Amino acid sequence: MSIQYRQDMPPAGGFEAVKYKRNLPFRGPSGLVILGAVTAVCAYGFYRVGMGNLERRELQREQVWSRIHLVPLLVAEGDRDAYRRQQAAVEREREIMKDVKGWEAGKGVYNDGRYRSTESIVVL
Repeated sequence: MSIQYRQDMPPAGGFEAVKYKRNLPFRGPSGLVILGAVTAVCAYGFYRVGMGNLERRELQREQVWSRIHLVPLLVAEGDRDAYRRQQAAVEREREIMKDVKGWEAGKGVYNDGRYRSTESIVVL
């Protein structure tokens, strides 16, 4: 038995045309739009950094001036505290050395009238 050979032929009227053109959907903004957006965001960021620097500089200036104005008050308070401690030390010395004849409580060992404080203050 032999089978008759039959060739495959195109349909009547032919095949439809081959679609070879690219039909891509819109894939977002162009490069210039993205560049513009990035530039705008960076410019806004630099603006905010600049404003933050101004604010920080103002706060630092205010802090420096507050310290400058507080130094005399703190020095005076330290002087009052030092005087109180010195008077208490002289009283303790007077109480301890009351039995020693010729002892002068609070007299310096250098025998001069110059005052020497025991504390030093460093102001930055």
